Amino acid sequence: DFHAITAANNLLAAAIDARMFHESTQSDERLFANLFPKDKQGKRHFSIGMQDRKKKLGIETDDPDEMTEEQKSAFVRLDIDPDSITWKRVIDTNDRFLRGITVGEGPDEKGATRKTGFDITVASEIMAILALTTDLRDMRERFGRIVIGTNKKGEAIDANDIGVAGALTVLMKDAIKPNILQTLEGTPVFVHAGPFANIAHGNSSILADKIALKLADYVITESGFGADMGMEKFFDIKCRYSGLVPDVVVLVATIRALKMHGGGPKVTAGKPLDRAYIDENLELLEAGLPNMLHHIKIAKKYGAPVVVAVNKFFTDTDNEVELVLKAAIEQGGAVDAVVSEHWEFGGEGAVKLAEAVIKASEMPHDFKFLYPLNASIKEKIETIAKEIYNADGVDYSPEADARISAYERLGFGGSTICMAKTQY
Repeated sequence: DFHAITAANNLLAAAIDARMFHESTQSDERLFANLFPKDKQGKRHFSIGMQDRKKKLGIETDDPDEMTEEQKSAFVRLDIDPDSITWKRVIDTNDRFLRGITVGEGPDEKGATRKTGFDITVASEIMAILALTTDLRDMRERFGRIVIGTNKKGEAIDANDIGVAGALTVLMKDAIKPNILQTLEGTPVFVHAGPFANIAHGNSSILADKIALKLADYVITESGFGADMGMEKFFDIKCRYSGLVPDVVVLVATIRALKMHGGGPKVTAGKPLDRAYIDENLELLEAGLPNMLHHIKIAKKYGAPVVVAVNKFFTDTDNEVELVLKAAIEQGGAVDAVVSEHWEFGGEGAVKLAEAVIKASEMPHDFKFLYPLNASIKEKIETIAKEIYNADGVDYSPEADARISAYERLGFGGSTICMAKTQY
């Protein structure tokens, strides 16, 4: 999947630069002849991939030669503003020196240089689309709506305008199929898509969920980076597109993480853990409980019952575990809180958790989204900031205000909000 996503993403990036280069070096007549080559009978045609741009420009004729000179110029010249381009190339290698690059340095590009950069493959919008698509046709339509920037008039330019949405779909036609694996105990597992929750929606694919629901009585799907990131986007973005409603939220907590949230010593990879995380320390643990309680509170805002699973390790004491279980139910309002030891005992160690999830899933619940789509962009941002992050309000920089105004002017005001933040 990563290879296909990388190829599709970089095809679009290459097409953007190639289009700008050709428009800067060719006349309208030459661009028209290249985009509409004559067939053996001397006729020109609008290809399937051109239909969306044709409709966008209000061109009614099916014969390219019947377009007016003004229509021909509008069709062949995207007039992309280089400073507006947000689409970068991607690579599945951690290479910090590719974060910022200059393209167009070759002698044949005639000085058409531009500063851009590389992201990692999982950060590509192609990855996010793969997880939200419902079938091949839907994926093709979503690819076509990818906005890469604006023209010099401030109008959105998308993959349909560039004419590569069909090619992106061909590259992704196999990647759309979920990959099935199995656990050590033979339980089937779909592994499909992996968009980052700190910048994208952080969820596995809708297709994998729907296939799994046809094959099993209970399906567990993960939303990355906690209730404030992956889960909020699972509910407000993924559930809106899938039409699926969760029956129960399983919130996983560990004693060690709660101690860190309580102000415990810094944990550094490769170095021994501080004794605070190994020895019983109820005071430190109690100081970290508000983090778990807030995550429960977030989940309850959507009307879903919450089961807290304490992922128990051998260093956790009975007193520490009991403190977390009691707080989850009495202070947080979780419908149940149980110890899970699946990391050590496999399925046998998760029987109590499974029983609690089954029981909770049978409870009546009234699922609801956090915000309506018809709210303004600022209203949606402020709802997330206040309800999820406990902010008292939102301050906007002049640049953010300008971006929001531009998004609403371009018709994106009714979209969902994908909040970007660090995982810390």
